[in-house]
Amino acid sequence: MFEKILIANRGEIALRVQRACRELGIKTVAVHSVADKEAKYVKLADESVCIGPAASNLSYLNIPAVISAAEVTDAQAIHPGYGFLSENADFAERVEQSGFVFIGPRAETIRLMGDKVSAKNAMKAAGVPCVPGSDGALPDDPIEIIKTAKRVGYPVIIKAAGGGGGRGMRVVHTEAALINAVNMTKAEAQAAFGNPMVYMEKFLENPRHIEIQILADQHGNAVFLGDRDCSMQRRHQKIIEEAPSPLLSPRIRDKIGERCAEACRKIKYRGAGTFEFLYENGEFYFIEMNTRLQVEHTVTEMITGIDLVQQQIFVAAGEKLKFRQKDIELRGHAIECRINAEDPYSFVPSPGKLTTFHMPGGPGVRIDTHAYAGYTVPPHYDSMICKLVTHGATREQAIARMRIALSEMLVDGIKTNIPLHADLMADAAFHLGGTSIHYLEQKLGISHK
Repeated sequence: MFEKILIANRGEIALRVQRACRELGIKTVAVHSVADKEAKYVKLADESVCIGPAASNLSYLNIPAVISAAEVTDAQAIHPGYGFLSENADFAERVEQSGFVFIGPRAETIRLMGDKVSAKNAMKAAGVPCVPGSDGALPDDPIEIIKTAKRVGYPVIIKAAGGGGGRGMRVVHTEAALINAVNMTKAEAQAAFGNPMVYMEKFLENPRHIEIQILADQHGNAVFLGDRDCSMQRRHQKIIEEAPSPLLSPRIRDKIGERCAEACRKIKYRGAGTFEFLYENGEFYFIEMNTRLQVEHTVTEMITGIDLVQQQIFVAAGEKLKFRQKDIELRGHAIECRINAEDPYSFVPSPGKLTTFHMPGGPGVRIDTHAYAGYTVPPHYDSMICKLVTHGATREQAIARMRIALSEMLVDGIKTNIPLHADLMADAAFHLGGTSIHYLEQKLGISHK
């Protein structure tokens, strides 16, 4: 087992990884920007290294600076968290070439699954159902693009092959708008991801967003840890996540879960990963695989009792999974609300100093946050300041506990989206068993981008 791990991230996930390490008796190194020098996790780490100014491209995305921090502190492994460099194959490669262990999949696997076109091809080969669409990247020929759209059927969605995080997507409803939309998405993809390749998929009108969490070791073992429903989202950004999905029967969940686990065995996957699907009219459609820990890993931990971060560490250290599929039991229901520093309805970021920060408690309540009263939310990074998670024996109990927890939260000094979450916990459609991925935008009057 490792003696010292460098955490190449910030915010609540840096603290989450740090806690997992401390429980295992592993020393931690926190890297931070100038803007995060007073952060809680920086103070709690065994060692800390400033790797640059506030701008993330000069600090958290600065690969040489992160590698140098590992070298000067004699760390043995690097945990990338999520976001930033977590799905950067070049970073994973550099980590291994520099003599450290990357706590995540191999670089070639990240490349395979990071390109949405090659990922879909790999999943088709592994027998995982995919959304109808183009066979690979769209060509330059407008006539061929128009033919593909006619075959797929309108509406279609144009996506960046190297995209993620809800960026590089455009919905097209008519042939007249198609070529312009493709060209605009290509330009956006080049600017945002350095890769102008785009592909086309059928735009599903009323789907749910279902995820399958997997764990795999380097010895050929792979299991799935149930599913998550992440359908409450706006502009492809998740707001609320829950596990398990109220939509799936145990038989359907096991069938798709085993397909995902088998796909991991075929591509020799290593570590934690998430298969993301759209689900409509009883059919699953693979959209992408995230080769890292997910923000919403918490709800899976609550219903399985398995610490996903520690499992990532065990697998990276070369250990075999300590459990088999038959050992995994789902208990109760869990819901996560992402508490963001933003206007609850316009979603405009609201950085600033937290003058009051009082978190709720009680049975089945979990708080993952790096914030505290007096903490200043910087304007440079993602606006999430807290993950509020509740667990209950039933979905109804988890919702009731979330409703109470939200009413107990006190955050002053900045705006947060707590009022939106309180509204959604009282929403009749959500109570009935969840909603499609378009529901929140329709409720708030936001058009599809």
